[in-house]
Amino acid sequence: MSTAGTQGQLLAPRRSPEVRRRASRARSARSRSVPYLLAAPAIIVIAAVLGYPLYRLVALSFQHYSLAEIISHKTTWLGIRNYQTIFTDSQFWTILQRTAEFTAFNVGATIVLGTAIAMLLRNVSGWVRLMVNIAMVFVWATPVVVAVTIWQWLIDQQSGVLNYVLTHVVRAGNFERHDWFASPLSGFAIISALVIWGALPFVVITLYAGVSQVPRELEEAARVDGATSCGVFRHVIYPIIKPLVLIVTSLSVIWDFGVFNQVYIMLNARPTSSYYLMSIYSYQESFGVGQYGRGAAIAMVIVVFLIVAAFFYIRQLLRIGEIK
Repeated sequence: MSTAGTQGQLLAPRRSPEVRRRASRARSARSRSVPYLLAAPAIIVIAAVLGYPLYRLVALSFQHYSLAEIISHKTTWLGIRNYQTIFTDSQFWTILQRTAEFTAFNVGATIVLGTAIAMLLRNVSGWVRLMVNIAMVFVWATPVVVAVTIWQWLIDQQSGVLNYVLTHVVRAGNFERHDWFASPLSGFAIISALVIWGALPFVVITLYAGVSQVPRELEEAARVDGATSCGVFRHVIYPIIKPLVLIVTSLSVIWDFGVFNQVYIMLNARPTSSYYLMSIYSYQESFGVGQYGRGAAIAMVIVVFLIVAAFFYIRQLLRIGEIK
């Protein structure tokens, strides 16, 4: 049998170099197409779920669409007139600036506090770290509606815990029946505290995962060279966790720029114009005033901003993949 097999191999025609090159290219093409084929179902689902609503939003932003058009099932094409209306409205620019400041403060505070807590977790005992992680996961798992309800109870004007503590425990003044939302400054401080409180767990757990990978030997070598604690963080720890910091920063910008529930529910679904953020402004123009086309145009501004932020996020992910 072995002799016959050998003779068969000798008699089999040899493939030319061109045929071998074609076969190699075909195998290479198949291997390159596998990731795309695996990702295709998810892409199709995302396109079906988000593609058509986004198309309708874009089309609606160029139309005059109010309650009358909903009843008559007829719309009036306005072109870019909705965009001209909002871009020439001083209220739009005021709300956009307020949203940018709100986002910048929340993201900055979240990243600073998250980094500080992650560094602290690195230097505490195991059981303390476990308890903090459990608390973080509990906060992260709390639904927004439940979280807002808890915070409403804490700052309630009649029987809020915060007013009682400030008045009778800390003795910071008379805060009995104090309305924290009478002033937009104190009101946004409460809302920002709620947003930061809800965002910290993800940031802390993510950054701690990065900080825990920093070799202790590098820190000890830096201290031997005379580096202070700030110098060790700046020149040793931060360069290693910088990709993670950029990722959580990008995600925080996306989340905080689109904040809606925390403001709308906290103010009992009746926010005044002083508390309008871009998401609230779009909602009020659509469902409060009935100008759905104008509300869609405002929503498109939000979408464009989020796409830009998502671009930086995806680019950072790709860079991390290249490093690996």
